[in-house]
Amino acid sequence: MTTRKLMAASALMVAIVPLCAGQAQARTSSPPLSVMSWNVCAGTNPACRFYRGDMREVAVEIGRYATGQVIRPDVILLQEFCSGGTAVLESVLERATGRAWTVRSSVLTLKDGSPKTCAPDRQGRSRGGIAVAVAVAGDTATFRAHALTSPPWYARRMALCAAIPVRRVNVCGTHLSSGLSYDDSRPGAPFRRKQVGELLAAVAKPGHRAVFGGDLNLPPPDSRQGTAAKRRILAPVYAAYAECDQKGGRDGRWTERHAREAGGVVKRKLDYLFAPRGSVKRCHVAQGAGSSDHKPVYVSLNLG
Repeated sequence: MTTRKLMAASALMVAIVPLCAGQAQARTSSPPLSVMSWNVCAGTNPACRFYRGDMREVAVEIGRYATGQVIRPDVILLQEFCSGGTAVLESVLERATGRAWTVRSSVLTLKDGSPKTCAPDRQGRSRGGIAVAVAVAGDTATFRAHALTSPPWYARRMALCAAIPVRRVNVCGTHLSSGLSYDDSRPGAPFRRKQVGELLAAVAKPGHRAVFGGDLNLPPPDSRQGTAAKRRILAPVYAAYAECDQKGGRDGRWTERHAREAGGVVKRKLDYLFAPRGSVKRCHVAQGAGSSDHKPVYVSLNLG
C-alpha cells in the first residue's frame, strides 16, 4: 500500500472511532427519570378521608397527583395502600396518563403470617391488606419484595423494589415502623435502625443505580425533630446518597401532620426520596393533599 493510501486509511479510522464511541455512549445512557412517593393513608386510620374508601376513589386521587403537578412521575411509590386496589390503580393510571403501567403491591404481615388487613370499604367489602406498592410506567420491570426486621408483636414491614433494565435503575419503596407505642417505641428506635440497614442492602443491585424512599418514620439528621439517637439513623443514607429536598443541610420541608398520642399536632419531615449524588434536577412537595396526613413528594433525576 502506498504512503498516500495509508494516510487516507488512517484518517478514515480516526473519523470513524469517535462516531462509534458516541453511539455506544448513547446506547448505554439512561433517559431522565421522575419518581413520586406518597403515603395515601388508605388503610386503618379513621382520621383520613380514604379510611374505608372505595379503592377506585383512592386510585383516581393518586392519578390526579400523578398528572397535575410540576413533575409527572415515571415511577410511583405508595405507602398505606390497600392491595385490593392494585389492578384498579393500574387501569386508572393508564387512562389518566395515556401510558401503560405495571403496579405491584407487597402486604404487611402479622406474627402468624396472616396479612394485616385494611378496614373494609363503606359497603363492608374487603380492600385487601395494608401494603407498599410500586407503579412503573412503560418500561419492563422485575419486582422483588424484601422483608425487614420488625417488632415480632406487630406487623412485618416490607420494601418493594422494581428493577428497570432499560434505565439501569433499581427503584424501591418502603414504610418503616411507626415508632408509636405498639411499633418500635423503644429509645433509639432499634428496629428502624435495622430496617434502614436492610433497605440499603435491598436497593444495591449490580449494574443498577439505586433510587428509593417512602415514609421512613425518622427525622432528618440536621432537623430538630425527635431525639439525637433517632436523627443519627439516617446519617449513613445521606452520606451515600442525595435526598431530593436537602439544600445544603440534611433536612427538608415538612411532609406529615402528626397527631400525637398524648394530644396535639406537629408537622414533620418523614417522607424521603434518595438518589445518586449529582442526579437530582428538581424536588417538589405537593400542597393541599387533604385526603392524607402526608404530602406527595416528587423528584426529577438525570441519571446520565
